Amino acid sequence: MRDIANALFEPIPSAVTEAFGRPVTPERVALGHKLFFEPRLSSSHIITCHTCHSVATGGADNVSVAIGHGWQKGPRNSPTVLNAVFNTAQFWDGRASDLAEQAKGPVQASVEMNNTPARVEETLRSIPQYVAEFGAAFPDDAQPVTFDNMARAIEAFETTLVTPDARFDRFLAGKDSLDERERRGLSLFIDKGCTACHSGVNLGGQAYYPFGVVARPGAEILPPGDKGRFAVTNTASDEYVFRAAPLRNVALTAPYFHSGEVWDLSEAVAIMGSSQLGHTLDADEVQAIVAFLHTLTGRQPQVEVPVLPPGTAGTPRPE
Repeated sequence: MRDIANALFEPIPSAVTEAFGRPVTPERVALGHKLFFEPRLSSSHIITCHTCHSVATGGADNVSVAIGHGWQKGPRNSPTVLNAVFNTAQFWDGRASDLAEQAKGPVQASVEMNNTPARVEETLRSIPQYVAEFGAAFPDDAQPVTFDNMARAIEAFETTLVTPDARFDRFLAGKDSLDERERRGLSLFIDKGCTACHSGVNLGGQAYYPFGVVARPGAEILPPGDKGRFAVTNTASDEYVFRAAPLRNVALTAPYFHSGEVWDLSEAVAIMGSSQLGHTLDADEVQAIVAFLHTLTGRQPQVEVPVLPPGTAGTPRPE
């Protein structure tokens, strides 16, 4: 079983030194750490990246859909930021190719942070400490304080949000870290076909699949108005296609699916069995797979809340 598992999965590395071809430097990480917690990136000066991607709650917000500017509800559940660097693309529909591109989206979305690149740059350039830190993080740029560099700094910080040393990783490394039920869950996870979508280092996040390969779930789980990747590609075959969710730390990130309508991990497993694989899993099989999924919880990143630099008279006021 261990040999098969090692052919299908990879352990989470303890550190990442490059993100999508860009170097991860200490200066960029330090700056991105502040920006991840910076409410002045939002027009209201209230919402931060951390609002929807809390490192205290599995890198997500633990609500069905994100709450943004003016208490508006977003259209989808917030994916975890933990280990997101290992995903082939970002967002449920894969519309962002990397973490830097992803970081730009919520800042500009009217239902999230409701800001503009020009206002973000004006804000950051009005704060001398940020001007200095951008200069140190991007020393080769004639104008270091840019919207693009804001996103690249956040990306660098997010590469530090990895969760190595899960019990499953120890099992892959040869340790007897799974009990009998968890091993049975792993065997079922492989034998039932879950690995067709959920393999690799992040157990998912690498490809796109229809939600409802065998049997489409009801509208409460699969809202008919959200056609997934179709909105990105305008290709009919991409209707109701979504990126396979990465399963690392899945026990911490309820509710589940892009709709955020399923709160119980056992129910989510049962739905996946019937909708994606055509298997009606019995209660013992579901609980064994759930037990295995709990072994994917890794060592959580320890992140201090940073002290942010004060604004100046030239810093735009909240709207």
